[in-house]
Amino acid sequence: MAENDTGVTLIIPTLNELKGMQEIMPKIKKEWYDELLIVDGGSTDGTIEYCHENNYPIFVQSGRGLPNAETEALHRSTRGIIVIFTPDGNSIPELIPVLTTKLKQGFDMVIASRYLGSAKSYDDDFLTGLGNKLFTKMIRVLFRANYTDTLVGLRAYKRDAILLMRLDKQEGENLLRKNFFYMNSWEVGSCLRAAKLKLKVAEIPGDEPLRIGGIRKLSIIKNGTGVLLQILYELIIGLRFNK
Repeated sequence: MAENDTGVTLIIPTLNELKGMQEIMPKIKKEWYDELLIVDGGSTDGTIEYCHENNYPIFVQSGRGLPNAETEALHRSTRGIIVIFTPDGNSIPELIPVLTTKLKQGFDMVIASRYLGSAKSYDDDFLTGLGNKLFTKMIRVLFRANYTDTLVGLRAYKRDAILLMRLDKQEGENLLRKNFFYMNSWEVGSCLRAAKLKLKVAEIPGDEPLRIGGIRKLSIIKNGTGVLLQILYELIIGLRFNK
């Protein structure tokens, strides 16, 4: 891969998202990306078959969890810009080119914030909305960062920035991740490490619609605990990123 490559790899993680895929995939235009990678967590609802029928490139991840899916797809990708997009209806396809255009203006990461400007999450309930905002405020204060949304998944990265932040490395495996396989999430981890490394980060406003079919994968207690542990890990142990 050439340095400063501006080609776009669109990574789409799936796990039993057939209804969402059927509605969302036809809205994603081929001119928005150079490479498409769909990584599946072991769907049994026909998601994999749907991809085969429509000639969408898909592979089944060897590990489990979203961070693992993103890492495996990254290692298969060949382009310099990485966009993570979930097809569950929570992400708006038309934001894909907005993210990549903004990234090409010189940023290392661009986040589609649900709470910037007039943007709104229509999928939040009281607890998830409160948790999202509390964790974001905590990260803003502890890491001296200017984010409005640190947990949203829809974002674009420079590949070099992902590698610099070591998002594909499973640090803390034996210490904190033993019972929390979703720890070291790219969403929270990229916000923490981008702040510590003083990378250039931008946000664009992006609504979060209601999800389409399927089952919400988020567990408020488990995921909330995981986010808290990840923040503590970066504060206490990840001191080598303070450079």
